Amino acid sequence: MKNSFKFLAFICIALFLAIAGCSQTDTSSSEAGDKSKEGNGNKETTSTTDESEEVVTIDYFTFSPGEQHEEDLQKMISAFEAENPNIKINYEMASFDDYFTKLQTRLAGGSAPDTFELNYESFVNYASKDVLLPLDELIKSDSEFDSSQINQEAFKAFQHNKTQYGMVESFSNVVLYYNKELFDEAGVDYPSADWTWEDELEAAKALTNKENGIYGTYAPIQFWEFYKTIEQNGGSIFNPDKTEATVNSAENIEALQWMVDKVQKYNVTPSDSEMSGQSDGDLFIAGKIAMLRTGIWMMGSFEDVSFEWDIALEPGNTQKAHHFFANGLAAHKDTEHPKAAWKWLKFMSASEDAAKIRVDSSWELPAVSNTELVDTYLQQTPPESKEVVFEALDSLVVPPVIEEWNKLTDAFGKELDLVKVGKKTPEEALNDLQPQIQSLVD
Repeated sequence: MKNSFKFLAFICIALFLAIAGCSQTDTSSSEAGDKSKEGNGNKETTSTTDESEEVVTIDYFTFSPGEQHEEDLQKMISAFEAENPNIKINYEMASFDDYFTKLQTRLAGGSAPDTFELNYESFVNYASKDVLLPLDELIKSDSEFDSSQINQEAFKAFQHNKTQYGMVESFSNVVLYYNKELFDEAGVDYPSADWTWEDELEAAKALTNKENGIYGTYAPIQFWEFYKTIEQNGGSIFNPDKTEATVNSAENIEALQWMVDKVQKYNVTPSDSEMSGQSDGDLFIAGKIAMLRTGIWMMGSFEDVSFEWDIALEPGNTQKAHHFFANGLAAHKDTEHPKAAWKWLKFMSASEDAAKIRVDSSWELPAVSNTELVDTYLQQTPPESKEVVFEALDSLVVPPVIEEWNKLTDAFGKELDLVKVGKKTPEEALNDLQPQIQSLVD
């Protein structure tokens, strides 16, 4: 996995872990609120000059700002409180290692925060355990909220059993990077949005130059790539309600065979031994990989390469499909202030202020539909085609999370490793996996 996506270290985690980049310190209250709003941190309600309203304090527990973006969080809180003078936000941060342990302890001890941050994998777990506040009625009664402010696929990703339990806060994804210089030298047209697997393969054959150590395309053979790739062929790990495993479907076998054939049959993708311990990113920087599937977080690493490059949507076979890694916000089902909690969730997900603060500070990306709000990001080059990052949201694929998530990923990892080294065929491996995965949902 070290030779594939750098995100795996923080994606392949227990359900109670969150993505990396978090603070190693705890903060008990908002400095912005403390300095400008009397009573921030006081859970009791107090009267304002308008006796028809009460000032309420909403607790917010978070992992993603870290020391680097705590000031940006404070800016968001100040903007929110300016819009909602009767609501104060009292925030607390925890480190990567401590966050979910602390959250679980507070939930079990009856001192749950009103609102808290969840990565997608943890969201599924908490939503399935009846911990989160359903948001549908609050959304329906809010005449100021329009869900079209958010990319619809990203918005729906934080539903469980057709009920909205969370709001997408930020996201990252994976796209197809390509070396324009190698394409030009080989006389191959650049990837386009309508490319299929076959188009990619034909281009990869023309781009591969084994004498010069150049390979046409690269994608790792591992679980994280597999669950996305099978979606590009109309496949899936489970049926829609996750009661039946569909691991060894014809679509999945065909997809895994395609992944393997690029290495073993067509030789357009380097094997692990041919990579000689180098990462896929290092090989792309060295001009040895013409097309690379990797995360948008790698753009900074490629800024100073000696050739021109760009990004495109990934080719699909029967349909498009792209990774979607996200953080969201949810409210505890027993919060005393559900309306105020909803306003905070809505602000962090859909407000112009929150989106602009994120983009201007390079603190992840908001999943907003209005690309004018992320214009600062889109104008930063390379690559020229940054709009692809947001276009990929329309065909997003979420991880197939179940309660026994770790067992699922471990089982796939072992079998796919055997396929990668030729000890099992794709069909044999997926047939062997089928009963193993089914047992996890029985």
